[in-house]
Amino acid sequence: MLGCNKPLLVTVALVTLLGGCATSTTKDTQMEQAEVPNVPALGNVEYHTYILANELFAGVRPARQARYAVVGFVPADTMKYNGDDQHPLMMLGHQLEQGMITEASKRGFTTQEFKLSNDIMINDESDRVLTRNIEQLSDVERVDYYITGTLVQQQAGAMVNARIINVRTKNVVAAATRFFPAELFWEREQVTSRHGKLYRTEGMR
Repeated sequence: MLGCNKPLLVTVALVTLLGGCATSTTKDTQMEQAEVPNVPALGNVEYHTYILANELFAGVRPARQARYAVVGFVPADTMKYNGDDQHPLMMLGHQLEQGMITEASKRGFTTQEFKLSNDIMINDESDRVLTRNIEQLSDVERVDYYITGTLVQQQAGAMVNARIINVRTKNVVAAATRFFPAELFWEREQVTSRHGKLYRTEGMR
């Protein structure tokens, strides 16, 4: 009788084990895919940048010799920053550049700071080593990949399209897209400016 029961016991044990593994795998997959629910937009630009970086770097592994330069994210229509723009996310491109440097470094990618000056610049108000003055910039070492992207403004925010580009071949080796809500930096206002004209946005609080 004991000999007859052994195959049955083994089968039951295997079914239980496989069922437990399947349940665990399903839960792990759901946890990986799920994002934190009901995350308020205000003050959480780092969270949205982190999620964007997760998608961008998902299929890319840091190479020991490869160097990356994170370049500013610009509007897709003009490809340049507009200081007169009144969109609530007008500073998002600059924040994404800085945020992506942090996210890339955390993941083991070697990033180049190409706005580094040759010397420490000291004045009465501050001391700094970063500059946009071409004459003060130090020589940039070899860069193998660019990390950059574009912004497409929408009424309730901006669609961010990030990409990693091979400098030599110009190939896009990775890309990601995420929507950034308009109220990331401050609360929505009922009156906003667009193309030099005032617009009232009813129901936005």
